[in-house]
Amino acid sequence: MAYIRTKICGITNIADALCAAKHGADAIGLVFFAKSPRCVSIKTAQEIVQQMPAFVSVVGLFVNQNTDEIQRIINSVPLDYLQFHGDETPEFCQQFNRPYIKAVRVQNEHDIQAALNAYPTARALLFDAYHPQQYGGSGEHFDWGMLPEKINRPWILAGGLTPDNVVTAITQTNAPAIDLSSGVEKDKGIKDHNKIKQLMQKIKDFQAA
Repeated sequence: MAYIRTKICGITNIADALCAAKHGADAIGLVFFAKSPRCVSIKTAQEIVQQMPAFVSVVGLFVNQNTDEIQRIINSVPLDYLQFHGDETPEFCQQFNRPYIKAVRVQNEHDIQAALNAYPTARALLFDAYHPQQYGGSGEHFDWGMLPEKINRPWILAGGLTPDNVVTAITQTNAPAIDLSSGVEKDKGIKDHNKIKQLMQKIKDFQAA
């Protein structure tokens, strides 16, 4: 069983970030989209990053924000990856000269293939559930059967994942990486430390089986 990488997104405080790292998350996500209930300020983001242990990546999430705003955040917060969750073009994503992840809100199989073709420079593609009003964090999942049997690119499964369904999700999709936010929360932007622990233990047990 290949190692499954895990990102806990929507982190808003140091305690939740340290909990994710303690239990083995490979990355945390900081949301800089003002309309998100999980949005963090630059000051809070800086404080969180300063406390992160080595080898835990920090991903900054953006949604249809302008170049100047993103650049200001990049200059202030040491991010390892940028994650674009809106309608950003490949050219827009590339201009920051940082490794980037492009999120795709999946409605049909064409969305998946179109993204694979359109974003060849993405470090990974993240396949998430489509929601008409929300860019991620909806707690819903898409039909995993729409995913191709083999994807010859780094990719991440997101959308509606929880400690209860994560093993089923990995088994059905062969996802090499997963991304969770609402599935390990007790309230929007506040993580449930027991759920994070349960999630990471289930993944470890699954890989050891």
